[in-house]
Amino acid sequence: MPPKRLSVAEYAAGIQAGSRTVLGRAITLVESTLPSDQALAQQVLQAVLPHTGRSLRVGITGVPGVGKSTFIEALGRLLVETQGKKLAVLAVDPSSQRGGGSILGDKTRMPWLAAHAAAFIRPSPAGSSLGGVARATREAVLLCEAAGHDVIFVETVGVGQSETTVHGMVDFFLLLLLAGAGDELQGMKRGIMEMADALCITKADHGNEQAARRAKVDYQSALHLFPAAPSGQVPPVLLTSAVSGTGLAEVWQAIEAYAQATQQNGYFQRRRQQQQLQWLHQSIAQELETRFYADAAVRQRLPALQQAVAAGRVTPFAAATELLDLTAGK
Repeated sequence: MPPKRLSVAEYAAGIQAGSRTVLGRAITLVESTLPSDQALAQQVLQAVLPHTGRSLRVGITGVPGVGKSTFIEALGRLLVETQGKKLAVLAVDPSSQRGGGSILGDKTRMPWLAAHAAAFIRPSPAGSSLGGVARATREAVLLCEAAGHDVIFVETVGVGQSETTVHGMVDFFLLLLLAGAGDELQGMKRGIMEMADALCITKADHGNEQAARRAKVDYQSALHLFPAAPSGQVPPVLLTSAVSGTGLAEVWQAIEAYAQATQQNGYFQRRRQQQQLQWLHQSIAQELETRFYADAAVRQRLPALQQAVAAGRVTPFAAATELLDLTAGK
């Protein structure tokens, strides 16, 4: 028998009381594509909105094999045990339904965090649309903040555009890198490095220390070629070992120092405001697209126009204009 549907007040009270069960149900609600669930989700978000915005949002990305799960488990444990933090771990994974692959889908990868009352791990929703997954993750961040989580890790699990998406919803963007895996700079997308607020070379242990130190010098040299960051901060290059714990405290110190400096110079607040406005415009675009394809006249005319465009009889622009005209005034 399915659980009783909660009211907006019951959701808000449960979330603010720190109920993991209610928080999980609220995130499931924002992930749902059912119109009735979406309407309720927006009411819940509006109810808890005054209690959001007080966390430090950290994006974490990295090349395959870099050990993101192990790193997150180790850094998260440090924060919970020694800093007294309440941590939430979320993911952006637009490919999960195809690849089966959110590494957060199997919480045994983070057994200590998964079992601890001060940590909340949420696998990414399986979605074919990066925009839909990103919206659900952004709203999950707000719900976790309302539940009292003061540090939120948002991890990229998919590849490509998901890094840009996560960068647009966090305060600090951490890029994990491997040393000793060939030419470290080869194939590393410049755009991802430019987005990073810190570079962290993982697995600097078990005889890999020398390669890690060489990689650190290479990355520091590469960063000097980039334009100055809008934050006014120079991204540090750090060495860590999640196994031994080496360097993890320094990573957190770098994150806290960045947050303090950007709050003092005003960049922290400006970045959040820009992200909110970007979210507004993305939401408008997504909602317009949803309503457009749901329109009965568009659904009826679209197949024939698609055939005409594919055959070269009609230009894509002319077809789009005709379809948009069908919804004008509605």
